[in-house]
Amino acid sequence: MWIYQKNLEYPVNIKRPDPKMAQLILSQYGGPDGELGASLRYLSQRYAMPTKEAKGLLTDIGTEELAHMEIVATIVRQLLKGSGKEQIADEYSPIYVNHGLGVYPASSTGEPFTAAALQVKGDPITDIAEDMGAEQKARSTYEYILDMADDPDVIDPIKFLREREIVHFQRFGEIMNQLNELKNKKKFY
Repeated sequence: MWIYQKNLEYPVNIKRPDPKMAQLILSQYGGPDGELGASLRYLSQRYAMPTKEAKGLLTDIGTEELAHMEIVATIVRQLLKGSGKEQIADEYSPIYVNHGLGVYPASSTGEPFTAAALQVKGDPITDIAEDMGAEQKARSTYEYILDMADDPDVIDPIKFLREREIVHFQRFGEIMNQLNELKNKKKFY
């Protein structure tokens, strides 16, 4: 199994409230390309993998995505902390009306997370190709967030999360090569 350490994988220390940025970043918690979907996808796909290396990789990255959910949720919560009623009403009202200041798994438009967005095909090569695409979608979402961010306290952990998406993409590429080699081996009976 694994050991849970009660600290974030990467520190978050946001001092300035920004409900609008919180709403945008919420998408990486429970939006279509967010960390919740990634973790559930990888932890579900692992069971159909033919090698212990592929199963292990999906377990490792799937649990790391859970840690990323914690980072994203902490960012959102710290961006909301200290916000006034008017600021919330102007900048966070679509989420606030239904969930208050709770961190709810949804997109930035308030669309709730749905398992229908998960891709688990059961074919190792198809699933890993999907995972590579998912990591690129998450990376580009983090880049779009960086385009809109101006607070260094927000930018720093978002850059860390973006870099992890790049590493995951590379790791999935390595396992894809192994799976293709396995598929192309001659079978002797």
